[in-house]
Amino acid sequence: MSVVKIAPRGAVALLDAASVRADFPILDQQVNGRPLTYLDNGATTQKPQVVIDATTHYYRHDNANIHRGVHALSQRATEAFDSAREKVRALINASSTAEVIFTRGTTEAINLVAQSYGGSQLEAGDEVLVTAMEHHANIVPWQLLCAKTGAVLKVAPMDNQGALLLDSFAALLSERTRLVAVAHVSNALGTVNPVAELVRLARAAGAVTMIDGAQGAPHNRVDMQALGCDFYAFSGHKLYGPTGIGVLYGREALLDAMPPWQGGGDMIRTVSFEGSTWNDLPAKFEAGTPHIAGAIGLGAAIDYIEALGLERIAAHEQALLEYATGRALDQPGMRIIGTAGEKAAILSFSLAGIHPHDVATILDHEGVAIRAGHHCAMPVMTHFKVSATARASFGLYNNHADVDALFRAITRAQEFFSQ
Repeated sequence: MSVVKIAPRGAVALLDAASVRADFPILDQQVNGRPLTYLDNGATTQKPQVVIDATTHYYRHDNANIHRGVHALSQRATEAFDSAREKVRALINASSTAEVIFTRGTTEAINLVAQSYGGSQLEAGDEVLVTAMEHHANIVPWQLLCAKTGAVLKVAPMDNQGALLLDSFAALLSERTRLVAVAHVSNALGTVNPVAELVRLARAAGAVTMIDGAQGAPHNRVDMQALGCDFYAFSGHKLYGPTGIGVLYGREALLDAMPPWQGGGDMIRTVSFEGSTWNDLPAKFEAGTPHIAGAIGLGAAIDYIEALGLERIAAHEQALLEYATGRALDQPGMRIIGTAGEKAAILSFSLAGIHPHDVATILDHEGVAIRAGHHCAMPVMTHFKVSATARASFGLYNNHADVDALFRAITRAQEFFSQ
């Protein structure tokens, strides 16, 4: 379960980023008088026209609630929504659509597991194990759970390259470890964790596993049956789909045993004032009207990336990362934050004497969009003794010209602050 390495010449046909870029209408614009160079894909990806068309078609032609109406619009909306769930199932190779829960995103999915599974299973003295490189969304829900149950949060350390210390991780597992929650890919560093090995170690210790795949699913094909984790979460908007839609994969046996997280319509089988009974999976965890257009748009995004080929996308992004890393190593005054041997297409950095927010501001004037800040990973910043970093993150529509534009803008920022 690692990001695909750069393919030997001829092994994987790389993307034609210029033709792919034409599929994304938002990229055809200027910012501050310069062509937009969008390198903030770790925060959110842009949407191809087919995704925009799919959501627009729903609102223009099929807008109705699902699973409850017998009229034509409701039937068409239901068919499109259920089709999207099957596309997700196939993408991640879940055993059935019962294991695919639609959420608002990765954050909601993790909170669902924390409150439903964790809230019903953990007791005082139990332990939850995370890593030092987690996003806040994979830290705070477990802190809240521990405060509520009396469980203890343990943290596996990383080294100064941003790689997880596997021996330390293994040593922290014990008979008290009930749940292990780890990032597939660090959003702040790009580190790809050896999740298959982490899952194996956790299962050997009797722990349930939760993988934060927000940065993993967009950069690599994931296979739930091969990985063997208990839960995996990702967000549509980082996968070229709409915002406000995400996925929680859960093993059916666990989901069946878990209590509902929210109550309302569609998650019930019967309701009386004396008590209620719950619907079958996945409806049991999807109370209320879902983000129907978002799910349909996510389905269209999955069709789009599958047509391009996830392996081709991964190889393309790795080639960009290698090129950008080479440029960074040659750039005076530039420090790469996160140099693990296995990385996704994320380049976090600092420039000597320039605050990352100032870097991002100058780059924006040059038409280059990056992210600056702590990236919702403040413990990572503390580890590397910085308050923030600048982060360029690459997607399938980026090319070498975008990397060149990034480094021209970086040089411009350095020249500006040297005056």
